[in-house]
Amino acid sequence: MTRPNLDRYVAGWRGPLLAALVALIAGLPGLLLLPPLDRDESRYAQATSQMLESGDYVDIRFQDDPRWKKPIGIYWMQAVAVGLTSQVETREIAPYRIPSLLGAMLAAWAAAWAGSALFGARAGFLAGALLGATFLLSSEAGIAKTDAMLCGAVTLAMAGLARLYMASRVAPLVKGDPSQRLWKLMFWSGLGLSVLIKGPIGLLVVVPAVLMLSLWDRQWAWLKRLGWGWGLPLLVLIVGPWAIAVTIATDGGFWREAIGNDLGNKVTGADESHGGFIGMYAVIAPILLFPATLILPAALSAGWSRRAEPAIRFLVCWLIPCWLIFEIAPTKLAHYTLPTFGAIALLMAAALTRPIGRISRWAGTGLAVFGAVVISGITVYGLTAFGTSTAQTWATITVVCAAMAALIGGFLLLNRAAVTGVLIALGFGIVAHAALAGTLRQLRPLSIAPRLEAMLELNGLSPRQGLTPGPVAITTFHEPSFVFVNGRDTELTDADGAARALAEGRPAIVEAGDDEAFREATARTGVPGRAVGVVTGHNYSSGDDVRLTVYAPPDAPRPEAAEAGR
Repeated sequence: MTRPNLDRYVAGWRGPLLAALVALIAGLPGLLLLPPLDRDESRYAQATSQMLESGDYVDIRFQDDPRWKKPIGIYWMQAVAVGLTSQVETREIAPYRIPSLLGAMLAAWAAAWAGSALFGARAGFLAGALLGATFLLSSEAGIAKTDAMLCGAVTLAMAGLARLYMASRVAPLVKGDPSQRLWKLMFWSGLGLSVLIKGPIGLLVVVPAVLMLSLWDRQWAWLKRLGWGWGLPLLVLIVGPWAIAVTIATDGGFWREAIGNDLGNKVTGADESHGGFIGMYAVIAPILLFPATLILPAALSAGWSRRAEPAIRFLVCWLIPCWLIFEIAPTKLAHYTLPTFGAIALLMAAALTRPIGRISRWAGTGLAVFGAVVISGITVYGLTAFGTSTAQTWATITVVCAAMAALIGGFLLLNRAAVTGVLIALGFGIVAHAALAGTLRQLRPLSIAPRLEAMLELNGLSPRQGLTPGPVAITTFHEPSFVFVNGRDTELTDADGAARALAEGRPAIVEAGDDEAFREATARTGVPGRAVGVVTGHNYSSGDDVRLTVYAPPDAPRPEAAEAGR
């Protein structure tokens, strides 16, 4: 595609809209194909479903346990999405993922909108498309958690702030200037939304960026014209009603748990299961940013060599302090740096507005090949360890398209056709990501909860069928995904509890490690139950292989046995 044609297609409102469409295409396969995931996604989805069932939209709970870790925002969004597109009784995961997909689209739109003002329409579209197609954001777009929507909210806030900052560099911001009210609204509403979704994380991006930028410029006057008089009340209006309601409903327990335990453990390093070394995010960035990895060295080079430009300086101040905070923090998860990806994508787009140097072209090609090799290696490992014949086709598409994104994109980059190389890499990368979602769907040993539910339904044992009373009792495999597919009342128990369930006429599922204790318990109750099927698999949350036997009570109906779930 030639430059004039691309410029015509992305002019005005088209660029941000097309960037959001790229994010939609990249994220939709994961939303549709992946089964409910353990553990965070299924916890979020189950807590939302309980809101819909109970009508309590303030006190967040997973079964009977308080889930006072994150604010309410994503739960409300998921509840609206489910209410508009599905029914809570269907236990389908896709509707709960819709807000995440919309968050990714918002992030891509906001990056493109900001980029069009900073570097031109073509660069703006490329920034949004690069962000929307990254493996990390497109993956989070298909998972019912907070992170994609948080990225959207933070990118929206920073886009508004970028426009205000750039306007202040031309002339002092004028109080009440109608042309800047929208920018201020974007800033404050994005910041408020980020707080309602994930507490202080949005502030962790905005505040260090503003401080570093003001210190670098040695100018503070522009901050006085950000609309504090109505912006702060708007933020309070977004967050305040829920904050008051949850304080009353939980007698302050939410804040003790969310700040004292959840956030406190992450800051002090008590959350040892999610540790990592300083520099970990830099090491994994080529994989998480793929296929945009191709332009990563050029973006870093532009950030350094063009730091005197106000637009570049703004992006550097957005990226560097927040990234360093995440690198220093003892608790690390791959998605934590996602709120900085908007700055990286905009730096990439800025780099594409000028010829890219030889070192950056070779380094970008090398990093893209590295990312493709790692993604292909993970795919091949998953296929080898857990795959079926059906997964081979999906895996092959994943590996081939990841390789093509790196090799063809890298070849064109080396031959000074950077924009064309990026567009081709994005196309292949999106297909590779979609095929990876298809591959994961076919790794049946990892989809334990849906196969257990299918086994129950096949034998008339699911309480929703009305043939056998519930709740279902299950030992050892106490993963949230099974609670989500089976319902709030699912009994997570031990061998004695499983035996008691059979004695009460309810189904039971027993893990192989509990077999002996279960037999002893049923001998005491005198109700041994009837084994109707076995589901084997790998619990990726614990790293353990599992073998789960489904037992029907003696008086349960006897449909024909089937192999489903094996």
